[in-house]
Amino acid sequence: MLETRRLKIYAASQDIMEQFIEAQTVDVLKAAYTEMLNGCLEHPDQWEWYAIWMIELKDGAHIGELCFKGLSADGVAEIGYGINEEYQSNGYATEAVRAVLEWAFTYPEVTAVEAETDSDNTASKRVLEKCGFTLNGAIGEEGPRWAVSKR
Repeated sequence: MLETRRLKIYAASQDIMEQFIEAQTVDVLKAAYTEMLNGCLEHPDQWEWYAIWMIELKDGAHIGELCFKGLSADGVAEIGYGINEEYQSNGYATEAVRAVLEWAFTYPEVTAVEAETDSDNTASKRVLEKCGFTLNGAIGEEGPRWAVSKR
């Protein structure tokens, strides 16, 4: 578990992920979270790189999720994140992304972390900028790709 000044962030267990997936009402999210669980089960030695990471306030309130989409052979991990609407605009996404970047870069094999965000998603772009990401010139399925390299 990672802890910041205001947050607890942790890779969910299989049981927690299964419960979380079952509770989803949006089909695209249910499919994405199921894909993450399957990645964990296929790569149990790399659980954290496929798991749903839960973002909670220190009081235990669940405020969002974060994930990596595996770790490539060249040491690049892609990150995705979301904060529940009622908790947005409080700096929680930035705090969570900074914490997991610090964690990810403790692994010698990790060279960079990338993210994609829709061009119109000003809040997400701001999170990436605050965390040191810059546009890398590529366009992915969800929009322009951003990257931050190990310092």
